[in-house]
Amino acid sequence: MGPLRCAWRLPLLLLVVLGGCLAAIFLLPRGPRPGTAGASLLRNWSRLFLRLFGVRVVQMGEPLHDPVMFVANHGSWMDITVLHAIRPADFVAKAEIGRWPLVGWMARRGGTIFHQRGSNDSLASVMEVMSGRLRADRSIAAFPEGGTAPAGTLKVFHARILQAALDAAAPVQPVALRYLRDGVPATEVLFTPGEGFMHNVFRVMATRSLTAEVHFLKPVPFDPEGGRRRMAATARAEIAQVLGIAA
Repeated sequence: MGPLRCAWRLPLLLLVVLGGCLAAIFLLPRGPRPGTAGASLLRNWSRLFLRLFGVRVVQMGEPLHDPVMFVANHGSWMDITVLHAIRPADFVAKAEIGRWPLVGWMARRGGTIFHQRGSNDSLASVMEVMSGRLRADRSIAAFPEGGTAPAGTLKVFHARILQAALDAAAPVQPVALRYLRDGVPATEVLFTPGEGFMHNVFRVMATRSLTAEVHFLKPVPFDPEGGRRRMAATARAEIAQVLGIAA
């Protein structure tokens, strides 16, 4: 059934992507500001895009009101779209995405902040942009692991990314993302070692329908003694508990 699913899903996906790009020209001039038509477009387009991959998004818990920094686990290229389907926010993503044809343009329209991995200068600039947007009552979302994690694992959370929230006096809310089919983890949506982006896209496109759960967890309390390191560890522990992974 895999080739058959790809045969009907791919043309519809191309139409949805093209339609989204045209709408974004008019409705997303500077990112998905809360309560705007642009935010509504991003949320509804993300849901439609995911449904064409056979992914149904389910919300668990409630997201905080703007401004807030969401910190989530990262296992799939779909993670950004899954969170956007529930709660649009300005994501921090690797700089390579900004150079991808069409995808990079759409990401910039969606308010994405690009970071060059391994560059302290880039991180300092990104942190400044993040703090500025939080102070402007816009929400930020980031993956503190710094990259996708293999199935059944959760990398260490880099604490420095939380400094932007501390500087802007914004709350930090952990978000656990997981993909299930018939109540069992659907690991095929995650990257396998050495797998390329397009290979994974077509592999997911060929699979049966599944559910993406978005768990909004309790905010991480400010820790004046342990600082951002302990806050990052706390966020990781809360997400690990939902995913059933040893912290």
